[in-house]
Amino acid sequence: MKRMAGLSALALIISSTSGCGWLWGPEGYFRDRGSDYLEAQQTAPMQLPPNVSTAKRLDPLLPIPRNVANDTFKGEYEVPRPQPLSAVANASDYTLQKSGDSRWVMAQRPPAEVWPVALQFFQDNGFRIDEQRPKTGEFTTSWQHSDELSASMAKRLSSAGAASDSETRVRVRIEPGVQRNTSEIYVISAERPAGSTANVDFTNRSVNTGLDAALVDEMLASMSRTSEKGGSVSLLAARDFDTPNRVSLSEDGSGNVVLNLGEDLDRAWSSVGRALEKGEWRVEDINRSLGLYYINLAEKAEKKNDEPGFFGKLFGSKPAKEEIDARAERYQVRLSKVGDTVQVTVEKNINTVAPAEVARKILGVIQDNLG
Repeated sequence: MKRMAGLSALALIISSTSGCGWLWGPEGYFRDRGSDYLEAQQTAPMQLPPNVSTAKRLDPLLPIPRNVANDTFKGEYEVPRPQPLSAVANASDYTLQKSGDSRWVMAQRPPAEVWPVALQFFQDNGFRIDEQRPKTGEFTTSWQHSDELSASMAKRLSSAGAASDSETRVRVRIEPGVQRNTSEIYVISAERPAGSTANVDFTNRSVNTGLDAALVDEMLASMSRTSEKGGSVSLLAARDFDTPNRVSLSEDGSGNVVLNLGEDLDRAWSSVGRALEKGEWRVEDINRSLGLYYINLAEKAEKKNDEPGFFGKLFGSKPAKEEIDARAERYQVRLSKVGDTVQVTVEKNINTVAPAEVARKILGVIQDNLG
């Protein structure tokens, strides 16, 4: 009924305005205004009354550029595509991430670019590099007393809880992020009594969280300053790191397609959510406690502030819920923690896995959108 009412209203409008130029003609309300600028005339600058002695300078709001195109050009003109913005680094290239007691730096750059910056930071502060493994993105420093470090670094470590009679060693690990061309930088320290020759191994989790946090904070500040000046690239690190290796598409023991993410569940949930939003489907609902995204392949993604126009409202073009349900192709994307990784699978419902070709298509798009 709403659509019929809209059609009737439009027919009434057209019939009552038939033959009239005020609606569609050259002077009509809906006329094409795309070439109006060609008729624009330059006017004299604004003049102030003579009795005004002092006034703020009035500059034109929309000045005409000096390097305008040739106004004698004839024929169809193709507007050139804008040149890409130059890659100017800013403070957002490096951000601090937290999860519980863990702190690390997220870089919007590939590991090959992060490697020399991180290495330079520790060398500038007096750390001696003991071992470098660019292909695995890891380097370690020698055992050193705080007196061997820069004065500012020694003071920072002392205030963070480093014992004055101890030696410190640091391991830095640079990993490819889930998103393509991003990196995650982790710092873990180890301590031993000064003069000791004991071989103290690094642990997987921070032992002295205050000391590690101080190192991460100082490194973050240094990297942000360095990014403003530009940086270099480690070709040796780039050999294996330019392609993220923490995302892989495979099959489980039952032959079901699985997307594996080498991330903790919280970050994987966020990354998959962003990837789904880029897909050609609609995310209808989520259930964070169950690790589920509910998608509908038959509907396009909803865009924010995408309101129907005048005629859309007039005709009631938004489909009814019954229509959406009738053509729906609903699936659920599940995230499950398995060991040190997160597995992403696709299901038709809680009891039925999705067909292999559907699962591979959805997970393939997610994998591509993670880059």
